[in-house]
Amino acid sequence: MKTPRVIGALGALAHEHRLKVYRLLVERGPQGLSAGAIADGVGLLPSSLTFHVQALHRAGLIVQRREGRQVFYRADFEAMSALVGYLTENCCAGGGEACSSEACATACKPIAAAKTVKRRRVA
Repeated sequence: MKTPRVIGALGALAHEHRLKVYRLLVERGPQGLSAGAIADGVGLLPSSLTFHVQALHRAGLIVQRREGRQVFYRADFEAMSALVGYLTENCCAGGGEACSSEACATACKPIAAAKTVKRRRVA
């Protein structure tokens, strides 16, 4: 992945609503979601959603398909993998002898985000 495309992708993700939309689409998987379902899922008006999905689409992070009058969006998982690969391809490359291959593999391995647990209020 070329640096200008990486900058565009990271710039597109550097907004609260676009990041929510992208994470929702990643969670949904290859089938994606309709524009209306995305708007409901992230709490945006359709006009605002259009602005944000266009930015993600221009950055190459999502793809769209039209079925009749509905537009469906899905994450471009190949582009996502390329972005993560670009960010991690030289992980621990400058560590010299102090960086063993096992230590680097552990340090560079992505960690799963902790799920937040909603707590009920006790009255």
